[in-house]
Amino acid sequence: MLTVMHVNLAKGFRGGERQTELLISALSNYPDVIQVLACRSDSPLREKLKHIRHLTFLDSKNQLDGHCKNQHADIVHAHEAKAVHWAYIYKLIHKTPYILTRRIDAQVKEKYLNKKTYSNASALVGISTLISNNLRAKNWGAVYQVPSVLANLESNPNIGEEFKKTFPNKKIIGHVGALVDKHKGQKVLIEAAQLLEDTHPDLHFVFFGNGVDEEEFKSLSKHSKNITWMGFKENIGDFLPYFDIFAFPSRNEGLGSTLLDVMNANVPIIASNVGGIPDIVINNVTGVLIEPNDSEVLKNAIIQLSTDEPLQARLVAGAKDQLEKYTPEKMAQSYITIYNSCRVKK
Repeated sequence: MLTVMHVNLAKGFRGGERQTELLISALSNYPDVIQVLACRSDSPLREKLKHIRHLTFLDSKNQLDGHCKNQHADIVHAHEAKAVHWAYIYKLIHKTPYILTRRIDAQVKEKYLNKKTYSNASALVGISTLISNNLRAKNWGAVYQVPSVLANLESNPNIGEEFKKTFPNKKIIGHVGALVDKHKGQKVLIEAAQLLEDTHPDLHFVFFGNGVDEEEFKSLSKHSKNITWMGFKENIGDFLPYFDIFAFPSRNEGLGSTLLDVMNANVPIIASNVGGIPDIVINNVTGVLIEPNDSEVLKNAIIQLSTDEPLQARLVAGAKDQLEKYTPEKMAQSYITIYNSCRVKK
């Protein structure tokens, strides 16, 4: 038997929490794996994973809480920054090895605590080539690469058809992401939409998500008739198949797992050439890569792709061909191998 203690202390539910959920769900199919999730008592992960067999929860409100509760583990898996500190303390108390998954494409800062917690991990995992190479450059320990995966989102065609009817005779340029411009770059897409409003009235831009910049975005676009703000939707899978193009103008991105769900929905992609995105979006093969922070470049790419149906079909087919590498089952297999290589043999 193998007991894995996952740690995710995030308050909300974003990409990292989605990947934690997908991994725990996939690992539940292994009969010899028992799982524990250390998380906040109000973590959304509890509701999403309450049906998972052989999974228990351990209350931990921060990186200093919950270590002394009576809970055995063979390996600890830290899924976000605070969890890394939690896992380090747990190892000091219980001698339990831990691994960490890094999802951010920025370099790890050269701080004493970072070096201590990273170098004491039995394995460092990056979700993209860029992140893995950044970790290797630190020379703090063994580094592996395990990408984020698609979520196999369900889709209700009734909801999707009603959404599509809202924009008759329009090609929908869709975007999904936290409304945080310094990360997702929505201002670039807003500017591109405004450049196209008069020249291409058949294009309509639809934004899904919420976040700290929401009010500013709405203010910037209040006079734009070709922009609609849809807010956060619990199941974005109902809407993705009804986009004509997906625009992803991120300024930085660990990998961009949303792109995998878009590819699975057969929607052609335009995305920034930043972070881990090029692992997924291969220019003119699985999508269109553009330089970041340039609304004029994005505008031109949207015009080209929206009018080139053979290119759309080629990109969709190319994207579909690579998705078998990005399944929850593949991720679970990779982590099982890492767990078994790091656990203390008895």
